Formats: sequence, C-alpha cells, structure tokens
Amino acid sequence: MPTEKPIASLSLDLDNQWSYLKTHGDPGWESFPSYLDVVVPRVLDILRAHQLTITVFVEGQDAALERNRGPLRAIADAGHEIGNHSFRHEPWLHRYDERQIDGELSRAEEAIERATGQRPRGFRGPGFSVSRATLEALARRGYRYDASIFPTFLGPLARAYYFRTARLSPEQRRQREALYGTLADGLRPLNPYCWDLGGTSLCEVPVTTLPGLRIPIHMSYLLYLAVFEARLAMLYFRAAMRLCRATRTQVSLLLHPLDFVGCDDTGSLSFFPAMNLVSAHKVRLVNEMLQVLTSFFTVVTVNEHAERVSRIAPLPMVTPCFSRT
Repeated sequence: MPTEKPIASLSLDLDNQWSYLKTHGDPGWESFPSYLDVVVPRVLDILRAHQLTITVFVEGQDAALERNRGPLRAIADAGHEIGNHSFRHEPWLHRYDERQIDGELSRAEEAIERATGQRPRGFRGPGFSVSRATLEALARRGYRYDASIFPTFLGPLARAYYFRTARLSPEQRRQREALYGTLADGLRPLNPYCWDLGGTSLCEVPVTTLPGLRIPIHMSYLLYLAVFEARLAMLYFRAAMRLCRATRTQVSLLLHPLDFVGCDDTGSLSFFPAMNLVSAHKVRLVNEMLQVLTSFFTVVTVNEHAERVSRIAPLPMVTPCFSRT
C-alpha cells in the first residue's frame, strides 16, 4: 500500500441504556438507567491506546443529568469532538415539525455545552432518522455537517428483527416504521456530499457500507458476525477496508456503546445482537478491528473529515428526497 494513507472518520453514538430500552418499548427507561460510568472509561482507554481522536454523538438528556457530567466531560477533556445526537433520542424525529425540531436541537445543544464545554457542530439523528426539515434546521443553526444517512438495503431487515424481539403497541410500531432507514437509503451516495436546501447547503458524511453490496461494516455488525466466527468477521472487515481503498470510498465508521458492553455487564439488553458475548471478548475484537482500520487509514473526527473533503473540491449537490412519513 502507498505510504501516505487516506483519511477515515470514526464516531461513537453514545446511546445510553435508557435509550435502547425506550426504542425497544421496554418499561423502566423513564428513570434513565445508565452505563456511561462503565462504557466511557473503556472507550477512552481503547482510543488512547490507538492514539485516536474521534467524534462522540451525545444525547442531550444524558448531558442534562448531573450524574453523567463526569463521564461526558472526560470525553471532551480527552480531546474528542462532541456531536449532537438529539435530546430525547426518538427515532421518529423525522415526524417532528419545524418548531419541534428546533426545540429538540436547542435543548440538546444547551445541555451538551454545559456538560462538555463544546457547542456541537455536527449531528446524527437517532436511529438514522432524518428529514428535510431537520437538515434545514441544522443549516439555520450553523451546523457544519450531518451524519444521519446509513446507505444500506438492510434497514428494513434490521427493523423487522427489532420488532420481532420487542413488545410494541400498534402506535409504537407506527412511530418506528422508518427505524434504521428504508430500501431507498441503499441507493444514496457513499462518499460525502452536500444537501441542496435551496439557497443554503449542508455537508452530509454518510456512515460507510460495503461498496457495491451496501452491507454494513460498522462495529456492531462485525461483532454480530463474530458470534458465529470471529475469524470470518476479521476477514470480512479487512476485505471491506481493501475494497474501500480500491474504490476510493471515503470511509466513515461507527461505534456503539454495546460494542464495549457484554452479558457480564447487564442482562437487560439481551435483545441486542452480540449481547451474548462477554465484555472482554468484545473489547479484544474491537482492538483488533481498530488495528486493521488504522493500518489502512489515518483516522480523524467527522468534523475534520467534512472540512478536508470540502477543501479539496466542490462536493456533489443532492436534493433531499425522503419517503419517510
């Protein structure tokens, strides 16, 4: 491989225990159970070991709670970029009207800035929820980029699995009917582009999927494969990174807290794939995957990714078109 490596961005959606329970329709989420005091030190130790600086998308509700201030401040103090992951983490954010969206963004921004000292410049919708109204609100509020697009055809399949394991009312199913995206998302560009919002624009940095087949390559999917065969997961990821290099796909990969949490930490999230693995095994696999990633790419934050690609050449303009209702 050439000596000079291309860049890749890495991000963590800091979904807390309560937000997974809420999306799954399980009781008890209203007390906001948290594992941040366990997850955040593990994540920071691993990133420090690999000398990585990444983007962490934080939920405003967590930032508003005093008990979470320590872990969240530790992320910012370690030099990582802080992004906005909404306030209430509702994957039906695309159903919100303009007033609701502005309120959601504003509440999250204020809580996150108080907790971390950083005003978010980037956004990722919960459950990859996005709408034109959200994009327009982000542009009005001075955001540098959005990172809510997950270009895969497997969104409906992941949603069907989630529904099969959840106890949801008809209304709750209707709210979540676009969870993880639609088939049309599989046709969206893999490389960064700009949303044409009629007089203004906003950079989009999609979560990368496998070029061609559009199969996920984020860490949670790799750990799901590792449940069956860890060597297969590693071979798949290495091949995916080679293919991204060969096709000049600008990689942006995604981590979740449950990539660092195992069945020895909690039993309330057993519905989530790969939660039958112990935490030590997951941490070892994540370390190995990050070694592969850094052997192919120079890893940066999503904000730096957006800034670099915007400086090199004008990004393609794409008109927002969403069939989600």
